[in-house]
Amino acid sequence: QVQLVESGGGSVQAGDSLTLSCAASGRTFTIYSMGWFRQAPGNDRDLVASILRGGTPTYADSVKGRFTISIDNAKDTVFLQMNSLKPSDTGVYYCGVYTYGSANYDSWGQGTRVTVSS
Repeated sequence: QVQLVESGGGSVQAGDSLTLSCAASGRTFTIYSMGWFRQAPGNDRDLVASILRGGTPTYADSVKGRFTISIDNAKDTVFLQMNSLKPSDTGVYYCGVYTYGSANYDSWGQGTRVTVSS
């Protein structure tokens, strides 16, 4: 199993920036990809950005050009740099990992809340 601990959420104004961090521990050698998901009130948990161990990122259309995902393989930590934040970015952000042999993301952090005010 992989354990995940997120940090970096908070309350900001529209246009501000935040950086989220997610540190993995446990069987980290099984990690194939790490991702950030956002769950707004009343909505499903949606993928915001993901990155392979090799560094190839993908982004939801809503965050392209504003968010940057990066990974420090030596520290088993993934980051999400969020710039030009909008009120629609508000939600709980969860870090997830996709391990080799899995059909989907199979380990999750506890979530960190991001609130963007207009």
